[in-house]
Amino acid sequence: MSKKRTLDGFFAPAVAKKPKIETLNEVSSHPNYPFHIPHLPAAITDGLGFAPASEGRAMNDQPDLDLLYFEPYVPKDIHRELFKFLRQELFFYRVRYNIKRGPTETQINTPRWTTVFGVDETSCFGADGNLLDSKTKQSVARDKYKCKPRPIPHCLDTLRTITEGTTGETFNFCLVNYYATGNDSISYHSDDERFLGPNPAIASFTLGAKRDFLMKHKPKPPSESDAVTPEAKPIKLPLASGDMVLMRGPTQANWLHSIPKRKGGDSDKGRINITFRKAMVKAGTENYYQYNVGSGGVFRWDEKKQEMTSWSAS
Repeated sequence: MSKKRTLDGFFAPAVAKKPKIETLNEVSSHPNYPFHIPHLPAAITDGLGFAPASEGRAMNDQPDLDLLYFEPYVPKDIHRELFKFLRQELFFYRVRYNIKRGPTETQINTPRWTTVFGVDETSCFGADGNLLDSKTKQSVARDKYKCKPRPIPHCLDTLRTITEGTTGETFNFCLVNYYATGNDSISYHSDDERFLGPNPAIASFTLGAKRDFLMKHKPKPPSESDAVTPEAKPIKLPLASGDMVLMRGPTQANWLHSIPKRKGGDSDKGRINITFRKAMVKAGTENYYQYNVGSGGVFRWDEKKQEMTSWSAS
């Protein structure tokens, strides 16, 4: 016997369903990937079709500053699913490096998980995944790179393509950082390496936990100080999941930025930072793979343990 529908039930608003992350057969693969990376689920891909979710707010009211701040860029109904998908499906590294203070050398773990994809402008990937010279389209010499470049997988390349279309910039690299807890951080720095060319544009996405993004102007040498120029004030942006900051123009040459350690709130729930950028020469490729892959092992998110765990092919 069917239940009688009331007028109240007929006019009641439909309950919005969360996008379901379905299992896909399509994957991105490459000899330099430790394992295949699934393509984005259709629900997430469709949702990205509505990006940017808000109009970018220009921030250029301080010396040498040119930012475009989207709050958010990734639509709200998919940013959580996109975060969970990327954390689950990407491979990461915990790069170690040595620092020397006097006669003592200490090995340090990078205070975040990292991974990287792409190759500089002098090369490109052919349809078969092999590296080609960008101009001649001939295979590059095997010893051109000490590292092992790999193409940007579908799940990140989809976002790259959309970002290029809405910003007018072009990118050939994708760096991904995973901040597992509030103790993971990155100190003040600027992405002003020569291999990025003059006035580089960098699109930086936040997914997952909200974290503060701090900026401060680089100190000017006494010979360049100008009493007429107003003093630049520090900037604090509370980046939430789905937000994007486009840094461009003279910003990298004149400003430093950081993600400081934080306690409390949702900082221990994990944050993914995706940055798209453009390297012009092979030195950029070598640099990005050295500092975001290194020589350590591969790690993958373990949903049951709720942590990154060592991965092996066996």
